[in-house]
Amino acid sequence: MKNGLRKQSRWGEKTAKAVIWAAALFVIAILLFIILYILIKGVPFLSWRFLTDIPRNMGRDGGISSTIVGTVLVTLVALIIAVPFGIGAAFYLAEYTRDGFFTRVIRFSAESLAGIPSIVYGLFGFIFFVIYMGMGWSILSGGLTMAFMILPTLIRTAEEAIRAVPRSYREVSFSLGATKWQTIARVVFPSAMRGIVNGIILSVGRCIAETAAVMLTAGSSLKMPTSLFAPTRTMALHFYTLVMEGISMDKAYGTAALLIILIFIINVGANAMVNRFVAKR
Repeated sequence: MKNGLRKQSRWGEKTAKAVIWAAALFVIAILLFIILYILIKGVPFLSWRFLTDIPRNMGRDGGISSTIVGTVLVTLVALIIAVPFGIGAAFYLAEYTRDGFFTRVIRFSAESLAGIPSIVYGLFGFIFFVIYMGMGWSILSGGLTMAFMILPTLIRTAEEAIRAVPRSYREVSFSLGATKWQTIARVVFPSAMRGIVNGIILSVGRCIAETAAVMLTAGSSLKMPTSLFAPTRTMALHFYTLVMEGISMDKAYGTAALLIILIFIINVGANAMVNRFVAKR
């Protein structure tokens, strides 16, 4: 009887593993197919002129240099504003407060904000930053709106990374005479660095790939931006416009391929920097 139950449990375990592996391979295969399809279609159109020339004739001619600059500036503004507040809030929730009504409200609010559609953030940014604050369609309006979008993700991922640091690390630090701040700065933060950086990478990817919120706040100008108060068009919005209006599929594939390459470079570079930092520590 026992042998029969053991064989049945082993068979069930093997079946579960096979299903899990099959699901994982299926997802990976779809991802690789999409990435390879876009790269095959778009890489042949990537050239130095395409990367450095300004779009002309609604994007039908020229390159995408202004959209690259616009994407970088909107993302940088969002990160400069959201990262300090997000990581600070995560350390406050994880290290300086106890679980209670107030912390539960903050976590619930962050989780709720993370699930709000991007078009709602775009409408908020359009009403508040573009109209009420008088910033107009600009890089600053787009960056501030994106900062609100990525803030919940930064808070939750950073808090989980901080809570994953073993309690014994803190106890050893306190036993050696370190203060609360010294423990956080020299023990907890370096140990949680990998998870925090992963959250920042996710936020960067969302900033780069966003279209609706950016369209309503940063505008859709093809001119090279000269200041943070100038309107701009990001690469994702440029790709969307080229496809939906049937302007140029070749330019659209080239833009999409460059987006994939940039996100890959950012992921690999950030992980390499974190690994090097952790190895030195």
